[in-house]
Amino acid sequence: MRRKLFGVIFAVCIGWFQAEALTDAAITTKPEVVNDQNQTSAILSCNLTNPSSPIKGFYWTLNGKPIDKAGSSDGGPYIEYEIKKVDYHSSGIYACVFKTEPEVNATIEVKALPHVGAYKHSENANEKDKAVLTCISHGYPLPTDWRWYMLHDNEDKMPIVNGTDDKYEIKNTPNKTMLYVKDLDMNKDMGFYECQGTNEIGSASDTIQLRVRSQLAALWPFLGIVAEVIILITIIFIYEKRRKPDEINDDDDSGSAPLKSNSAINHKDKNVRQRNSN
Repeated sequence: MRRKLFGVIFAVCIGWFQAEALTDAAITTKPEVVNDQNQTSAILSCNLTNPSSPIKGFYWTLNGKPIDKAGSSDGGPYIEYEIKKVDYHSSGIYACVFKTEPEVNATIEVKALPHVGAYKHSENANEKDKAVLTCISHGYPLPTDWRWYMLHDNEDKMPIVNGTDDKYEIKNTPNKTMLYVKDLDMNKDMGFYECQGTNEIGSASDTIQLRVRSQLAALWPFLGIVAEVIILITIIFIYEKRRKPDEINDDDDSGSAPLKSNSAINHKDKNVRQRNSN
């Protein structure tokens, strides 16, 4: 009984000491946040104090995925990682991970302007149909606000409001926005549209050209094919019309030759008869 009690007390003490060791371990990061407004490159650093066990190495992750060639099986309590260019490509949540028992880590946010790009810079649609314009975004953090504008020749922007007269419908997700333009009109809806995404760092935008075709546009290819067939038939008809008289003349010539030969034969027979009678 005493041994069992002693074992319980010993386990509790070991757990308490381990918990104290874990709570004493701390990582100091520098800087805590990076954004591309105040710097174009950055050096991330982590300093581990009071590790719970010997450090057997380290590695860095970006958005939860290990960064290639950014780790080692050796290393001390202080490590660094260099970002040569701070932009939407390199933005995200970085973590320095120390290989101790258990592993400990700390995160550093690298923020940048959103990268907004049109899925297609030119869209074609027919009158009375519906067009869908799409823009996507990359980087960290993703846009928290999406807006659409129609651009006029004088470069004025007309804001497009979701649900206006059942004409426009806007659907947003953090990394994508879609503008539906319904009941297209060639005179009113054709032109350039701008999508704009905004996060806590700033805004970025891109443009899409919408071309609206007449409802008869689909008939033009068919009419072209019909015209080609008519022209081809006409050429064949004219060719046959011109060729037939020549064939008739040839037939007449071939038919007259036997007649001449028959008359010659008859003439010879007549001469023979005259000689016999003499």
